[in-house]
Amino acid sequence: MKGLSETNNALHRVARGMGIVLAGTVASMFLTFLSRAIIARHFDRYQYGSFTLTMTVISIAMTVALLGLQSGLPREISRYLKDRREKVPALVSTGLAMALAASLTMVALTVFLAPDLARLLNDRYIDKTLPLAAPALPFMVLTMLLVAVSRGHGRVRENLYYRNILPPLLFLIILVAGLLTGAGFTFVFLAYVLSQALSSLLLVRESLHLGFLPGRPILDWRIARELFLFSLPLMLTGILDYVMGWTDSLMLGYYFDPDTVGLYNGAAPIARLLPLFLNSMGFLYMPIATAFFTGGDIDGLRKLYRTTTRWVFILTFPVFLFVFVFPESAINLFFGSKYTDAATALRILSAGFMFHVMMGLNGMSLIAVGEPSANMTGNLFASAANVVLNIVLIPIYGIEGAAVATSVSYVTANLYRTWWLHRKTGIHPFGRNYIKVLAPGLGLTVAMTAMGANDNLLTAIPVTAAGYLVYLAAILALRTVEVEDIELLDAVEARTGVNLKPLKKLLARFISGG
Repeated sequence: MKGLSETNNALHRVARGMGIVLAGTVASMFLTFLSRAIIARHFDRYQYGSFTLTMTVISIAMTVALLGLQSGLPREISRYLKDRREKVPALVSTGLAMALAASLTMVALTVFLAPDLARLLNDRYIDKTLPLAAPALPFMVLTMLLVAVSRGHGRVRENLYYRNILPPLLFLIILVAGLLTGAGFTFVFLAYVLSQALSSLLLVRESLHLGFLPGRPILDWRIARELFLFSLPLMLTGILDYVMGWTDSLMLGYYFDPDTVGLYNGAAPIARLLPLFLNSMGFLYMPIATAFFTGGDIDGLRKLYRTTTRWVFILTFPVFLFVFVFPESAINLFFGSKYTDAATALRILSAGFMFHVMMGLNGMSLIAVGEPSANMTGNLFASAANVVLNIVLIPIYGIEGAAVATSVSYVTANLYRTWWLHRKTGIHPFGRNYIKVLAPGLGLTVAMTAMGANDNLLTAIPVTAAGYLVYLAAILALRTVEVEDIELLDAVEARTGVNLKPLKKLLARFISGG
């Protein structure tokens, strides 16, 4: 009973943490998505494609400039606070100096390479837009590292306000204000730099107030070496993540032009919304999963993994159903009719990202059980598959080929991670109740797609809602509810004050027999 109680308490902590992180993640994704939609609607497809390519290059440059320190620094700070507290200022100062030096190097390299990238990607704007956007890099890196420092001290507030909300909100406000006064395409990138700079400077002020920054720079070359060696694999994993996520856009630019990139990115951002609940659940999952594993409680880890995977699938399913069955309506809703030719690509991408959701937090589980290199290996296989498939498929099938390549890469990475996790621990997500959750959802998706319902918004939303209600009724009838679900609602009820007794009473009638 003790093990069961610990598992239930862990699930409650994950769910409570998920609410906080989900709020920040939803706000960030919504504001970023809204800015993209405004840019896509206000400018032509070629310019939107050029914006996407510019931001892709900047994101890759930021990943390199961070040197993996956004993940390595919190771990090292928490370790130093236990036995070398006096060295924490030197650790923070050294990490910041390393990353800021790298970011300035990447600014210079990005500006220098801009003309070559313009020719490589067949983009007539990028040699002008990259030099405009590149000055955002030091501010982006500074924000990421100061958030990492706050995480090392056990705080999440800075991540919520200064990373998730403030930069995309400022960008949206400055962007809309500029467009309303008649600003042109290049203003988009000036707005981006200004929003990143303001957010970063406000976070610096907050960090000084909290005492997270030393009064004067303290550089320690021994610490720098330790940080670099520990963080290097994390940087490589991050680069491989970007290869998986953004090779499609870059290679579409190489083989075609930004107009094709713009069309494709009427679909890709929508598909990337699907792992929203998965990513939010993961923020607190890893430390709790690590505690289970280091305590030798494999059964607790298995239950945590399977339960969170089941919750995430059920929460994500209605979004997937809408996007997969009614792709033209989804695109038209957010990006407008000039992007609806990407409907097939959206359907392919959504299937790939939903498979990623379906397999649960396998990557974080691997880190928890001491196998982080398996993530890098899985990403390496997936990235190689992505590049090869893009080379083969894009010249023949265009954006649909790019969508297939990206989806296959996510399937490959997840299959490898899940296999390695099972090999290491015997854990996999496919418990009996999860199979009973998956089967009706996948069956309903196939049936609704085969019926060929009218793909317009007035039809799509009510049909999707009705389909989801049918799905919920089916999984209740199959008795997929578990005791932990009721206890989770107890925790939510206690925290929010909302009366959930009718819902708990209903669910209690459909608890699984075992």
